[in-house]
Amino acid sequence: MEKNKAALYLRLSKEDKDKLTKGDESASIQNQRLLLADYALRHDYQIAEIYADDDESGLYDTRPEFERMLTDARLGKFQIVIAKSQSRFSRNMEHIEKYLHHDFPNLGIRFIGVVDGADTAVLGNKKSRQINGLVNEWYCEDLSENIRSALRAKMRDGQYLGASCPYGYVKDPKNHNRLIVDEYAAEVVRRIYDLYLKGYGKAKIGKILTEEGVLIPTRYKREVLGINYHNSHERKTTKNWSYQTIHTILNNEVYIGNMVQNKYHNLSYKDRRHVKQPKEQWIRVTGIHEAVIDPDTFAKVRERQKIRTRAVAAKGSASLFSGMIFCADCKHAMVRMYERRGDHRFIGYCCKTYKTQGKKMCARHAVNDVRLKKTVFAALQEEAGKILTSKDISNLKKAKYTDAAADSRQSRMRCIEEEIERKERYKKKTYQNYMDELISKEEYVSYTKAYEEEIRNHKNALEQLEARQAEREERYDEQNKWVERFIHYIDMDELTREVVWELLEKIEVNEDGSVRLFYKFRGSGSSE
Repeated sequence: MEKNKAALYLRLSKEDKDKLTKGDESASIQNQRLLLADYALRHDYQIAEIYADDDESGLYDTRPEFERMLTDARLGKFQIVIAKSQSRFSRNMEHIEKYLHHDFPNLGIRFIGVVDGADTAVLGNKKSRQINGLVNEWYCEDLSENIRSALRAKMRDGQYLGASCPYGYVKDPKNHNRLIVDEYAAEVVRRIYDLYLKGYGKAKIGKILTEEGVLIPTRYKREVLGINYHNSHERKTTKNWSYQTIHTILNNEVYIGNMVQNKYHNLSYKDRRHVKQPKEQWIRVTGIHEAVIDPDTFAKVRERQKIRTRAVAAKGSASLFSGMIFCADCKHAMVRMYERRGDHRFIGYCCKTYKTQGKKMCARHAVNDVRLKKTVFAALQEEAGKILTSKDISNLKKAKYTDAAADSRQSRMRCIEEEIERKERYKKKTYQNYMDELISKEEYVSYTKAYEEEIRNHKNALEQLEARQAEREERYDEQNKWVERFIHYIDMDELTREVVWELLEKIEVNEDGSVRLFYKFRGSGSSE
């Protein structure tokens, strides 16, 4: 084999492409090819192969053509590697040492950098190659940090930087860093939230959408929106809505108009692996685009997920009490009971501890499902009856908290605020008198100290009154929230899962089968 066969290596990175758009064509693949081919011909080297990596960073050695070149080098297909410069070959100091100063010499391969004079055949050239390697790596490190800083600034400005939009949104044609609603997909998202609040589990929701022929997000983006979208978790046969897809949609703040980014970052500028950032380093910008889901609905979904409810289908509908019924003694969840004979139909609930560990650990605490529904329905109707009439509710919603105690407190607060302002004026006037030499320094210090003490006492009194006022208004708001929850259910004629989840925190079953209801916003429960 001739000893003058050469491989030409060409590389263009994204940063180089940015330069090309500004008129610098010197780094283009085409010009690199011409430069290296001319050099090889002038030095009587036979070109064995040309390897060109387009849009590849010099920090990594996992470039497709670079890897092919290394394979051919080990097969002895050439004895010389020619690149425009050492930085075209690699910007990673570790790779310079590995390939130029170890692997290539062992394989009998010479490296030549045409522009920067790098040449492994020149002994005295090694130190300059190492210095250039460090300079190239520092350049990448600085460039990486500059890019990161620029991206973080864009994130803080609420600009969307993802390659693909969340399902339910598309990029604004006029501004690709802004999201706009895709109404068809957004309606699917709204339906997912609605089904979940009605008690359907995530897997069940996925099954419903699949059976209705609704395209999964990946296929929708490709087949309907015409986006060349890649999902690393996708299997080619995937056509069904998965539990994880539904879970992601139900927990993505993008649907309430928030932008949450900077969740992941590279381990370093030399390592492509992504690691999750702590939540305090996430960049969250609220109300930056049109919401698909209202914040109250999103909060309700979050709240219900915390309880880790498992919606169980029963004749096409979800169990009314799944995920919120507990044993009053051991506090563990209740499990479903079925008839032992016949069609083994569902009949009620019993303590999970009793069922799994026996009566030595806890009693049965059995409760019949039909009786439980009647008990809860009656309790909610009774509570609704206590809440006021429809007219009273309307008046309550319009009225502001204005009882006698509140009026008195507000009056005292205004008096104190006026007294603080007066003392501040006196204090300022004292300083002016001192400057005009109307009072001595000792008098100034004495008067000022007295005023400051009075101001401090007044502010403390004001803070106490404000605290009591805030506490009273909080209780008032709490009551209003409770009223708001019952407004829609005063005339209810059927118990639904939506009603149960809206009004109840949990249900505890006593040993004798009686139950205790814990209402939202109420803290205490009622025994039935």
